[in-house]
Amino acid sequence: MKTSAARSSVPVALADVQVTGGFWAPRVRQIAELVIPHQWDVLNDRIPGAEKSHAVENFRIASGQSHGTFHGMRFQDSDVAKWIEAASYSLHAVRRAETQRAIEEAVDLIAAAQRPDGYVNTFFTIAEPGKRWTDFSHGHELYCAGHLAEAAVAYLEATGSRTLLTVTEKYLAHIESVIGPGEGQVRAYSGHPEIEIALARVYRLTGEEKHLRFLRYLIEERGSQPSFLRKEPTFGYVFKDKWFDLSYHQAQAPIRQQHSAEGHAVRAMYLFASVADLVIETGDQALQRAMDDLWKSVTTARMYVTGGVGSHAHGERLSVDFDLPNHRAYSESCASIGLIFWAHRLLQITPRGSVGDVLERALYNCVLAGISLSGTEYFYSNPLAVAPSEARSREDLKHVATQRQRWFGTACCPTNIARLLASLGSYVYSTNADCAFVHLFVESDAVLRLGDRHVSIRQRTGYPWAESVHLDVNPDRPSDFTLAVRIPTWCYSPTAAVNRTPFRDLRPFVRDGYLFIRRRWTGGETLDIGFSLRAERIAADPRVRADRGRIALQRGPVVYCLEEVDNGENLEDIVLPREAPLQSDHRQDLLGGVVTISGEARRGGSRPANGGLYGPAVASISRTSFTAVPYFAWCNRVPGEMTVWVRES
Repeated sequence: MKTSAARSSVPVALADVQVTGGFWAPRVRQIAELVIPHQWDVLNDRIPGAEKSHAVENFRIASGQSHGTFHGMRFQDSDVAKWIEAASYSLHAVRRAETQRAIEEAVDLIAAAQRPDGYVNTFFTIAEPGKRWTDFSHGHELYCAGHLAEAAVAYLEATGSRTLLTVTEKYLAHIESVIGPGEGQVRAYSGHPEIEIALARVYRLTGEEKHLRFLRYLIEERGSQPSFLRKEPTFGYVFKDKWFDLSYHQAQAPIRQQHSAEGHAVRAMYLFASVADLVIETGDQALQRAMDDLWKSVTTARMYVTGGVGSHAHGERLSVDFDLPNHRAYSESCASIGLIFWAHRLLQITPRGSVGDVLERALYNCVLAGISLSGTEYFYSNPLAVAPSEARSREDLKHVATQRQRWFGTACCPTNIARLLASLGSYVYSTNADCAFVHLFVESDAVLRLGDRHVSIRQRTGYPWAESVHLDVNPDRPSDFTLAVRIPTWCYSPTAAVNRTPFRDLRPFVRDGYLFIRRRWTGGETLDIGFSLRAERIAADPRVRADRGRIALQRGPVVYCLEEVDNGENLEDIVLPREAPLQSDHRQDLLGGVVTISGEARRGGSRPANGGLYGPAVASISRTSFTAVPYFAWCNRVPGEMTVWVRES
């Protein structure tokens, strides 16, 4: 891997981390053994009742192995690429021969569909062969190319095969000859960022400077004025309104001049992640300052308590500060995944506990809510309140599903969730020559490289349900180095002990949200961290109008919700007394084993005294109790009402 100009640590490779138990191992194994094969069947249109994909068949047609017409969205190729990436990651956890054969089948199809000049795109090959590189606003050519390149890197790392990377490098050579600032080139960039992330990955794998130069060009060119996008017939999509203007593409100004996060939420998160990649590789301080501003914009004013981003359904975009409605929330699963990508890169630049907290918030809440406990159904958008009868009746709520779907016509989320969860091990640790960072609490065995040393770490934890994390630390030889463990901001009284000797005062050892322990590690040492997990009421900034007078419930990183199945209908009637105690109970028999929160509540409020639609108010209040379940697990029993934010008195 290339050395980087502004990287304080390097993620530990997925091959060096084995998720072994606790909360995450069953989910990682489910992705490998059930979700990946199921999604391959969906992509091949073999699942009755699932929306038609045709994505694999498109490659068969483009390669001449089948006959027919293109079906699906212009970016349908990306579903296959993300599936290959996810399936490749899954091989690190479970080496399934069937999965490897399916990957090889997909790779061979892509190679067969490649044009002699290197071009790979089934939509423009089959449906519009004369319109290559004419629709950067919504054509998604560079977007699909980026996902193909990411799949190629993952496939090589999992299997050692360069087959897909060879296809990718030929395609990138074609792209880099067509697009750029040179004479005879198209001075453009992708309306949907993604290839930028891929270029950074291919650069780190190959060391080819041309990929870093192209990455820099794409980021620097975006936002230059006058914008070429305005000249495209597809600019503004079908709506041609202000919500699909330049800010939709994060192209309203050069990136260094952007101080608030605007536009399509997924496009924004992917762009910001790639800008962080460029900062890592170049040390560009102006870009880093822009990243700091944009991160603050998202996480302090435009992010849901679940880690969701993008509150506006029209344009799937971010809205103004503190406009975070609950029933109308869009909060696309892919946007939270993009937020995790961005946070992961920022942690490599400067490890900050607050950044790790956001990564964890999005992971345990919005992302996990996007996939059913069975692993075969999905949410595209993730609202924080649902009243099914209204959601089914209102045009402005048409994006709100009242139960998870088997698949989507725009199926970016299912394969995106799969590739993130299958690669979870690579998010847990990072290292430099002198320090090992623990960013996430995942039961795992890992081998970490610190300079010329190898350090084995065994992490044992029942997190997020249990509050203890136990680390066995074994270097290959006695050495002095630092172990840095993230201390979440929700934890008010953490504890730590080395070799069972507790620290009397942790404050001198905590900075930027990490506990730094430097010592000579000889082997056989242990580090125990204790978190004060407790159910607590969470309030929103009063400028979030939707949440005034309401509280949410959270325990550790997990946000909770009330469901109709536990609390009856009309959840808006439930009021939580401010001083009533909250009780946490581990329910192994519920939703695969979760901790619930319960307590005293009141139901009711003012009603019309005359029993009509409106009338003089009279109080009608009764005592009751409530039960809250993790937001990620909602709608896994029966469809019904749901709310995260509850009235408080």
